[in-house]
Amino acid sequence: MKLFEQNESSVRSYCRSFPVVFDQARGSELITRDGKHYIDFLAGAGTLNYGHNHPVLKQALLDYIGNDGITHGLDMYSDAKERFLETFSRLILKPRGMHDYVMQFTGPTGTNAVEAALKLARKVTGRSNIISFTNGFHGCSIGALAATGNQHHRGAAGVPLTDVSRMPYANYFGDKVNTIGMMDKLLSDPSSGIDKPAAVIVEVVQGEGGLNAASAEWVRKLEKLCRKHQMLLIVDDIQAGCGRTGSFFSFEEMGIKPDMIALSKSLSGFGLPFAMLLLRKELDQWKPGEHNGTFRGNNHAFVTAAAAIEHFWRDDEFAKSVRAKGKRIADGMNKIVRRYGPDSLFIKGRGMMIGISCPDGDTASAICRHAFEHGLVIETSGAHSEVVKCLCPLIISEAQIDKAMTILDAAFAAVMAEQTANQASKAS
Repeated sequence: MKLFEQNESSVRSYCRSFPVVFDQARGSELITRDGKHYIDFLAGAGTLNYGHNHPVLKQALLDYIGNDGITHGLDMYSDAKERFLETFSRLILKPRGMHDYVMQFTGPTGTNAVEAALKLARKVTGRSNIISFTNGFHGCSIGALAATGNQHHRGAAGVPLTDVSRMPYANYFGDKVNTIGMMDKLLSDPSSGIDKPAAVIVEVVQGEGGLNAASAEWVRKLEKLCRKHQMLLIVDDIQAGCGRTGSFFSFEEMGIKPDMIALSKSLSGFGLPFAMLLLRKELDQWKPGEHNGTFRGNNHAFVTAAAAIEHFWRDDEFAKSVRAKGKRIADGMNKIVRRYGPDSLFIKGRGMMIGISCPDGDTASAICRHAFEHGLVIETSGAHSEVVKCLCPLIISEAQIDKAMTILDAAFAAVMAEQTANQASKAS
């Protein structure tokens, strides 16, 4: 690791948890340069929903490059962009009754899509305040960071993070507290100190925040609240979207219509940088070039994204398989909970965005280390890094799921047994 440690910034993070040099990747596996195979339950933090080097996507990209297709074109028209626009409209938007949305291609990362959404909401409404939620994560550029709750990331800003009011997410105070009612009271009271917001930004499942999943009822009430107080509703579907929860959008079966939807991560389908903001046509009030970026049109990503949508979203078979695999993972995790901590462990999340909440971050980190030593790449999330989080590729096989659950079971067994032994030793 010496070359990396000498030449790369100390800001690197994931490599500290997985100190090996990866050389190849196929499907749901990562392979080191010395030939060791790992099942990937991280998948580029949710960027590789269709796995590593999917052959259909890879061939589409190879054919495009071999034909000298446009690589970089700012926001100019190209065959690759045209195909993506047509494919996304035909297979994603129209079947979901979303005919009145347009696509804005922002800079290449999720935080760029969030920045565009916040900026546009403020432009359209003439207000500056944004409502975001406890444990929300929206990115690390300044505007998105202001809407992010995580103290670790906020602490690196170096400037005040303003014009955001934080509200309690669903069940933040337990399932008996009506957080939407609290918000309504604050927004209705002219002396609450909450400036009238331009928009609310929300994750239907909070990825980095610890797999907190809002109910359909809570989300519908939030949309109703937005309409009552003339606030735009922005759904950050960067990690939870592109099939991760069992439908293309995480909110599909909840009966809501967001004003804007931020997408990135698995949008390209191949791990290529690509972000997009979906917005209702009436909100498209930008002047030409008013919000731009050099890399807001990754044509290679257009190619693989269109290929992914054609291959996986032509019908509902893929979504059904995701829901079935999510249940298989949940069943495996429930067995772990029953065996090693029915009073201290519990399942969080939805679909194939699921994990086990542990008593503390040290426990979760130890479990992830043990799993890695035995061939499973898996990370933590949550306010205290207390959730062992599954973000495996959606194309993973049942055999690979079962093998991963076996590794995870052994990791929980070892760590929980060690903790029990340590507690007994201290007691004596």
